[in-house]
Amino acid sequence: MNYLNQLFGLEGKVAVLTGGGGVLAAEIGRGMAQAGAIVILLDIREENAVKTAEEIKKSGGIAVGMASNVLDKANMEEVCANIVKEYGKVDILLNAAGGNQPGATIGPDQTIFDLELDALDKVTSLNFNGSVIPSLVFGKQMAEQGEGNIINISSMTAYQAITRVVGYSASKAAITNFTTWMATEMAKKFSDKIRVNAIAPGFFIGDQNRALLINEDGSLTPRSKDILHNTPMNRFGEAAELIGAVIYLVSPAASFVTGTVLPVDGGFSIFSGV
Repeated sequence: MNYLNQLFGLEGKVAVLTGGGGVLAAEIGRGMAQAGAIVILLDIREENAVKTAEEIKKSGGIAVGMASNVLDKANMEEVCANIVKEYGKVDILLNAAGGNQPGATIGPDQTIFDLELDALDKVTSLNFNGSVIPSLVFGKQMAEQGEGNIINISSMTAYQAITRVVGYSASKAAITNFTTWMATEMAKKFSDKIRVNAIAPGFFIGDQNRALLINEDGSLTPRSKDILHNTPMNRFGEAAELIGAVIYLVSPAASFVTGTVLPVDGGFSIFSGV
């Protein structure tokens, strides 16, 4: 094994990805498989997870797609037990399940007082509890093993006010706080070999935000133009550009890194706009 493989290789690691049928998680899963990991893709839309797993296997990787519900702790415990029974351990958890709802956003002709509280509850539950519950279940398994890595997905919306997405922003800010809290808890009470970090993607075009960013004719929406104006690299991210950040954080190369939130944003978070 050469030096770079020792630092960054994931050979034989068992990686569980929630939201595994989504665009970003699927691409990260492909990258992990190429690095040698056994990739377990979990999604409430089982067919999406299975489809991605089949694509990974066709490329020579090892992957399985499973149905799961990140908001159901009993279901998560059953899934975790089945994975441990089959593979003997869980080395990596990537919490990528999440989403948004129109009622938890503020439209161009609306104000904060039009916010729908039921939709807000659903969005914050999915994005926050949907990471907390898997972290508790799989984190407990890691505590028993004495090692493991948890990666959460924060967002640029957690750094500063980004118009319209109030519910999503609040839940991602909570994810950032939970990441630091869980990292401290696991290191102090269980093992310094259990690390919890997060990535904060900038603007990537996925299934849920496509209509906000791209017109039907393929042109940029006014919101897209504002985003690119405030992104020094002047482009949207590609899903594959998240892979390196995640592999770094779960690899031996980051063995003294915990509780951090790593921006992958083309410079959005550091640009003043002037």
